[in-house]
Amino acid sequence: MKGDTRYMMRAVALARKGLGRTAPNPPVGAVVVRDSHIIGEGFHPRAGEPHAEVFALRQAGAAAWGATLYVTLEPCSHFGRTPPCVDAILEAGIARVVVGVVDPNPVVAGRGIRTLREQGVKVEVGAARKQTAELTAWYAFWMRHKRPYLIVKAAMTLDGRIAAPSGDSKWISSEESRAYVHELRDRADGVLVGIGTVEKDDPLLTCRRPGGRDPYRIVIDPAYVIPPAARCLGERAVIFTAGEPQSRPEVLKTGSRVVRLPADESGRFSWIDVLSELGSMGLHAVVAEGGSSILSSLIRSRMVDELLVFVAPKLLGGGVPLVAWDPPDTVAGAVPLVVTGARIIGGDVLVSARLED
Repeated sequence: MKGDTRYMMRAVALARKGLGRTAPNPPVGAVVVRDSHIIGEGFHPRAGEPHAEVFALRQAGAAAWGATLYVTLEPCSHFGRTPPCVDAILEAGIARVVVGVVDPNPVVAGRGIRTLREQGVKVEVGAARKQTAELTAWYAFWMRHKRPYLIVKAAMTLDGRIAAPSGDSKWISSEESRAYVHELRDRADGVLVGIGTVEKDDPLLTCRRPGGRDPYRIVIDPAYVIPPAARCLGERAVIFTAGEPQSRPEVLKTGSRVVRLPADESGRFSWIDVLSELGSMGLHAVVAEGGSSILSSLIRSRMVDELLVFVAPKLLGGGVPLVAWDPPDTVAGAVPLVVTGARIIGGDVLVSARLED
C-alpha cells in the first residue's frame, strides 16, 4: 500500500499541471509502473486532447503489458471528444489498475471500473483518496449542481474596509497575498466583477503568474454600459446584460461573449441564472472579486460556497465596507459564518470561511 500511495502521489503531481486548464473535463494524472519502476506517465492537458492514461500508456509502449496503471480518477468508458480510456488500457495489456476516486459523472460512475474487472483486470480504489478527491472537488461540485463552485475573494483592512473613501484600494493586501490571488486565478475557470469595478479600475482580470493561464473574465453589466475599450474585453470575456447584445456591435467586435438575462425591477439578475449559464459553459470554479455591491449581493443570495478574505494589518477609520446591506437590529441577526482555515501570507491573515448551513 505504501508503494501504491507513492505512485499515486506522483500521478497527483502530474494532474496538478492541468488545474484550471481542463474544464469541462477534470484534471487527471496517470503513471505506469513495472517492476517498481515508472515506465510511463502523463496528465490531461486540456479538453479535446488525449486523457492522462493515453499519454502514460504511449510512453510505456510495449512494456505496459502486465504492468500496473495508477490513475487519479476512474478511467472513462464512454466516447466523448476522445475514445474510452478503458479500451486503451485493455489494448495495452495492463494487469492492474489503481484508482484514486470514482468518477462523479453519472455517465461513468463505476462503469469504467466494472468493465475492467469484467475483462480480468485487477482494480483497486482509494489510494491517496484525500489528495485525489481534492483534485476533482470543483469538477464533482459542477457535476452535482450544474453550476460552478463560487469563491468570494476580498482584501480588507482590520477595520473591515476594502477601499478608502475616495475608492482607492491599491494596495490593501501585501504583494505576497496578491501573488496568491494570481495563483487562484490560474486554477479557477473564471473571475467575476461588477460593472462598477470595470468603470473605476479598468482591470485586466488576467493571471500575472509566470506560466499561468487567463481565466474567463466575467462582468455583471445589467445596463450594458461597458466601455468598448475596457481592457477586460476580448476572447474569453463574458458580459451579462439585460440589454440587447446586438445594440452595441462595438462590444461584440471585441470577441466578447454577451449573454442577455432578465433583470428584476431593481435591475439585478438572479444569481442562479448567472451561475447556471456559466455552468452550461463548463466552468467548474469562479472567483468573485467585485466591489461591495457585488459581494453583498452574492453573500445575501447564499450562493457563495467559499469566502477568502485577506485581512491586512491596517486601519482606515472609514471608507468602503466589505459588505453593505440593511443591518439587523441585533447581533443575533448577523449572517453566520464557519471559519475553515486561517494562515499568514505576507503579513496579512487569510481567513477562509463558508456560510453556516
